[in-house]
Amino acid sequence: MDVQALDAEARAILRGNDRGGYTVPTEGLYPYQWNWDSAFAAWGFATFDLDRAWVEMETLFSGQWPDGMVPHILFHKRDPAYNPSPETWGAVTNGPIPASGISQPPIAASLARWIWEGAPEASEARLHALYPKMMAWHRWFMDYRTTEAGAVCITHPWEAGRDNTPDWDGAMQALEPVDLEPYKRHDTEEVDSSMRPTKFDYDRYMYLVQIGRALKWDAASWWRETPFRVADPTMTFTLLRAHRDLLAVGEALGEDTGDLPAWIERLEAGAQSLWNDGLASFDSFDMGQGAWAGCVSNASFMNWYAGVAEDRMLSHLDRVQALVRYPVPSHDPESPRFDSMRYWRGPTWAMANALIARGLRDAGFADRADRLRQDTADLIAEHGFAEYFDPLNGSPAGGQSFTWTAAVWLAWASPTAREI
Repeated sequence: MDVQALDAEARAILRGNDRGGYTVPTEGLYPYQWNWDSAFAAWGFATFDLDRAWVEMETLFSGQWPDGMVPHILFHKRDPAYNPSPETWGAVTNGPIPASGISQPPIAASLARWIWEGAPEASEARLHALYPKMMAWHRWFMDYRTTEAGAVCITHPWEAGRDNTPDWDGAMQALEPVDLEPYKRHDTEEVDSSMRPTKFDYDRYMYLVQIGRALKWDAASWWRETPFRVADPTMTFTLLRAHRDLLAVGEALGEDTGDLPAWIERLEAGAQSLWNDGLASFDSFDMGQGAWAGCVSNASFMNWYAGVAEDRMLSHLDRVQALVRYPVPSHDPESPRFDSMRYWRGPTWAMANALIARGLRDAGFADRADRLRQDTADLIAEHGFAEYFDPLNGSPAGGQSFTWTAAVWLAWASPTAREI
């Protein structure tokens, strides 16, 4: 492993995907600023350009809507080849920048805390300025995405960032697109279709966008009317962790922490509501169908990241890791729905591994955290900076020269990285 060469390549990827204040995930496939991709990018930039890291965060929050929502895509510069376009979303006037009408996992507060802790004096003013914006976004999740039980729901598969995971299969089967407008896919022009969501999935993605556009992406109306509502471990665990990190930041900086303690308590109960006794795992729950997804996914293992102690998950983690060369697969390899190369139905994602490992370390499972870090380092060193990888043999898949994989290498997986 030539660590210096890999570090240099990762820095070059971040610089190459820089579009002046924000990064694209990769050239061609994703030509705009994506929400949680951007937070990971900032983490990577912080290892060699602290100012650029904070600019990334600041640019992300420059697209925040008046109700507090931070969109999952910001369309800074028009790319006519990409669809769904700003016009398809119809969310051009809701915020200061043309954007999508949904959000994404709120990891920004957590990564901002890690960046600040690495350089507290140089970062304090930037974090002070972002703090109320992060609070407003967290409040939006509590107001418009949280169930009575306290779990966080998604209202579109794209909102979780795990677009086509088997977790949504039941909810997607229940959707029947009506009067679906013609559309052209951009992703399958850039990447082999066997690595991407199917047409069945995409029809439903676009159908949900049509419904949201008709509602003008009004948060209350969309929450009431969306036919897709799934309580999701990704959102629940990442928001719970982000609440904890924002509380720690607020207390350290002397900011008003407001409702954060109550929000944490509510989401702790919500996390427990996602425990599926029959599966002996954290699982997604389809609110519309009243049914468990029956999925052990890489999101299931983010419980420790959220500060939710559940050691019964260790047996699942050990089992899943033993089945693949490069863990953690996004879906259980023993499931008939596992597909090692199709996006979130099986592939391994370096950025998810970083969150899982952080949780394991925080919970006192340092050996498992170190093993996952080494496995991820080996995966990237042997197979490059791809978007995701086949967990069985490491084959790179999706986009190449990928921002968040490079960022995770620099901030965590590289032997030169500071311990997170």
